[in-house]
Amino acid sequence: MTLVDTPERRQLRELSRAFVTREVLPHLDGWERAGEVPRSLHETAAKIGLLGIGFPEWAGGSGGNLLDSIVVTEEIIRSGGSSGLIAALFTHGIALPHMVAACGDRAGSAAAGPQHLIDRYVRPTLAGTMIGALAITEPEGGSDVAGIRTCARRDGDHYVVNGSKTYITSGLRADFVTTAVCTDFPGSGSLSLLVIDKGSPGFTVGRRLEKLGWHCSDTAELSFADVRVPVANRIGPEDTGFLAIMQQFAAERLSLATQAYATAQRCVELATAWCRDRSTFGRPLASRQLVRHRLAEMHTRAEAARAYVHDVAERVAAGQPVVTEVAMAKNVAVAACDHVVDAALQLHGGFGYLRDAEVERHYRDARILGIGGGTTEIMNEIIAKGIGL
Repeated sequence: MTLVDTPERRQLRELSRAFVTREVLPHLDGWERAGEVPRSLHETAAKIGLLGIGFPEWAGGSGGNLLDSIVVTEEIIRSGGSSGLIAALFTHGIALPHMVAACGDRAGSAAAGPQHLIDRYVRPTLAGTMIGALAITEPEGGSDVAGIRTCARRDGDHYVVNGSKTYITSGLRADFVTTAVCTDFPGSGSLSLLVIDKGSPGFTVGRRLEKLGWHCSDTAELSFADVRVPVANRIGPEDTGFLAIMQQFAAERLSLATQAYATAQRCVELATAWCRDRSTFGRPLASRQLVRHRLAEMHTRAEAARAYVHDVAERVAAGQPVVTEVAMAKNVAVAACDHVVDAALQLHGGFGYLRDAEVERHYRDARILGIGGGTTEIMNEIIAKGIGL
């Protein structure tokens, strides 16, 4: 038994698996073609307690921590869901933590802070009645968070926001957007986080961005033209946004790492079943040494990635400063996923290339995992610095 494998977390796995079987699998192909999941799915997940996993009860969550969130993510994908579904349904996992952190103390209890943000945005979102998004990336730059150019000029009790964002997950459906803005001159690195309501005058949701994968997760461009945002919607003190963003990166990167190794594990299972059932020249594919050895290698890489991500996640949950290890975990998991999904599709042959094959969806969805939350190259730079280079 490990910290991730406890009786309580086994029950959480069973709950997640039942949710996918009952609420997701009959509809996922349709959501892929529609380009989004229905809002009702958020409410369903909230009613059984899945949506609030990892968020404190005082903020409307179900309790638990990073390890519980990892269990849910892993089991949803291994039960037949996808990383695209995770991105769509759990987008609040990157939209809300900054607000919760600003209102809670180190013991995880409610503390002095902007409690109105909890009541107005966090509780309804965890109840499934609102959808939130996080807007950091801009057309002029991706990983250069300090170079953000969307600016917010103070005007009395409001900020006036101008700029644009792109690649925003759930940007079309979101009721509010936790937005990184520059509160000095553009590119100065003086960042703040503002919660901006959809429908605010001057706030425009642009076109739906068509993507290689994550088809059931809507992605959009956002633009702000003299959008007035109450100062009360600022998260934390002014110019503390950069630190707030950096502090949440570990959880986001470990979530992506989990999606990567879980996708790899699912593809190993799919490929193994296919090779047992598929016969060529009068023999099952699995009877051939080349195929068996390839499956063995795929399984080894997926399991090794899972073990390392779990080890790092346990250290993060314990409060250890493991920035370098988090970057390593993400890269290890992504590399394993890239290898396994490619091999799994190859083993499926022509069928694997069809939209009817689940492995085809995982092949497409996997490509974003080495880009989102910090590219593989950015992770390598973090690792290099961590080892003194």
